[in-house]
Amino acid sequence: MPILRLHDCPARAWKNGLGRTRELAVAPPGAGMDDFLWRVSVAEVDRAAPFSAFPGIDRIIVLLEGEGFTMLLDDGRKHALTEPFAPFAFPGEAQVAVALAGGATRDFNLMVRRGRARGRIAVWRQPGHARLQVETVLLFCARGRLELDGQVLETGDAWLRTATAPARLQLAAGAVVLAVDILPAD
Repeated sequence: MPILRLHDCPARAWKNGLGRTRELAVAPPGAGMDDFLWRVSVAEVDRAAPFSAFPGIDRIIVLLEGEGFTMLLDDGRKHALTEPFAPFAFPGEAQVAVALAGGATRDFNLMVRRGRARGRIAVWRQPGHARLQVETVLLFCARGRLELDGQVLETGDAWLRTATAPARLQLAAGAVVLAVDILPAD
């Protein structure tokens, strides 16, 4: 069962060079910034730097740690990404300015190539809600522990679906898991 450890993923510069991210998974494997179908990463935001532009990509961002930040999108929308584990979707081509609410933050990012697929993130908080969907491609342990058929994911670990799904999913008390689903384009 493929377990990915965030601490094993090297920190790389953002596309615009103004921040750092750790890529957990990309499809197809080995794809670059111009040819991925979907991509999951964890970014570190420690200053008010604008986001990189990703034309043709739909993005979903989730605050993991820290006080968060306010996003000002070029269409005039303003979004306070200050509530942990609350997904926010926006177009990748949007120009996004950032104002930190406090110190450094860490956020989870899903990027999906528009027109070829759609993405969604379900937030699991209770063991009774741990239901793997056919479309689920990745589980990210955002807080606490998740047991998959005897293997344990700790905070920052992810499970990548390759073929066989785990028969047993058990969230520890207080755990939060982000379930990434990739669906066909409409």
